[in-house]
Amino acid sequence: MKLVYVIVQNKLIHYPWGNSYIAYIGTTEKGIDRISQSVAAKAPQVLRAHGVDRFDVRLVTCKGRQRVRTWRKLERAMLLAFREMYGEPPKYNVHGKAMREIAEFDLFARERIKEILRQVDSAAP
Repeated sequence: MKLVYVIVQNKLIHYPWGNSYIAYIGTTEKGIDRISQSVAAKAPQVLRAHGVDRFDVRLVTCKGRQRVRTWRKLERAMLLAFREMYGEPPKYNVHGKAMREIAEFDLFARERIKEILRQVDSAAP
C-alpha cells in the first residue's frame, strides 16, 4: 500500500496565515513497510527545533486507480491545500513553494483535503 504521511510535532509552527502543528507532508512508494525509514530520516530535523520533544505520524491513504499514482496526487493535493490554508508549505518540506496545481483536485475534493489537514492538526501530540 502506498500512502502519504504527515509529521505532527508537539509545538505550534507559525506560518504567514496561521499556526499549525504540521511539520511535514511526505509519501513513500515502498508502502507501509518503509515508512519508518522515511520518518526516521526526517526525525532529527524535526526534533532539533526549539521546544519540540516528540512528534506523531499520521497516515493518509486513498484508493488506487489504474495507471494513476494516486499517492503522489494525494501528497501534492495536501501540499497545495496546506499552502492555501497557511501561506506556505509545511516547515520541513523542500517542495511546494512554487508548486502549481495539475489536476490534483480532479481526483480529490479540495474541501475534503482541507478537512483532513484540520483533523490531523487538531490531533497533535
